Amino acid sequence: MTRWYEGPLAAFDTETTGVDVEQDRIVSAALIVQECAGGRVRSTRWLVNPGIPVPPGATEVHGLTDEHLQRNGRWPAPVVEEIARALGEQLVAGRPVVVMNAPFDLTLLDRELRRHRASTLARYLDNRPLTVLDPRVLDKHLDRYRKGRRTLTDLCAHYGIELEAAHDAAADALASLELVRAVGRRFAARLERLTPAELHTLQAVWHAAQARGLQAWFARQGTPEAVDPHWPLRPEMPAAA
Repeated sequence: MTRWYEGPLAAFDTETTGVDVEQDRIVSAALIVQECAGGRVRSTRWLVNPGIPVPPGATEVHGLTDEHLQRNGRWPAPVVEEIARALGEQLVAGRPVVVMNAPFDLTLLDRELRRHRASTLARYLDNRPLTVLDPRVLDKHLDRYRKGRRTLTDLCAHYGIELEAAHDAAADALASLELVRAVGRRFAARLERLTPAELHTLQAVWHAAQARGLQAWFARQGTPEAVDPHWPLRPEMPAAA
């Protein structure tokens, strides 16, 4: 029997105007699909004119300027619907979806759907959850005492995954997918008997525990920042968003 981390996977990633899921916007996104480890990768990309200025700091990260997005990007409303429907297709096909730091990308997509389609990600998925694999949550649980940061770049370096053109949505999605395969292989003794659906449920528990630990660390440092324990999607946005 093919182990889940060697079998069909999809991966999703976005680039945005910033890091606030309630206020910032998608400027590019990518969904990739691979039916088996080492197999051909199918990629769908979207470029979005967000309708708001792109801060210089965001452009420094992903290289997408206002001028480029206004000239080449599409209006958000049809794009976010296409993305949601494409994710729904993965659910129907039974493919787990790899999303690095899932609460960011999936929550931001949900907010864009509310903003531009007066709908939610859950409605586009017929109120059935995606099966999500988050390499950040998996690595942090399975190798919890390792020191150092756990950004996508850091994790790729740790697991020997090649990451070309970091902060390009398609490149990041592919790297995230390969990263999950690498995590699965390294921790096969602990993961291979679990199904992706079981892992999805466990990751929600693991992420909540990780959030509590980070919140406690912030409290010791005197930092007022709040850490949301919800995974893979944060609760409904405040009315002011």
